[in-house]
Amino acid sequence: MSDYQNTTPPPAPAGNSSSDDNTIAMLVHLSGIILSFIVPLIIWLVNKDNQDKKFLSDNAKEALNFQITLIGVYIIGTILTIILIGALINFAAWIACIVFSIIAGLAANKGQTYRYPMTIRLIK
Repeated sequence: MSDYQNTTPPPAPAGNSSSDDNTIAMLVHLSGIILSFIVPLIIWLVNKDNQDKKFLSDNAKEALNFQITLIGVYIIGTILTIILIGALINFAAWIACIVFSIIAGLAANKGQTYRYPMTIRLIK
């Protein structure tokens, strides 16, 4: 019998992020539930060139990419409401937004980097 080992790599270490950066990163992820891409965009634009805020910038960029992907899914779902599957797609996207944003917010608060699954990473 062989032992099963998890082959997925652990999240990247946070480096030297402060407690304030962890809290702001958590709020950036959670704000996507209500405000979509607005807060992640603002935080990323403000901190993208500051090397001291790399952890915060990376989390804002990841949240922004996820929210942009969700907007695309919502548009597709809205178009597909003609054949009645769109409402189900939009509902599933809304649930995914809530679940993944909470998971990402908790990881950011611990100082860990979270990568959203099934996200198109337009901003690198």
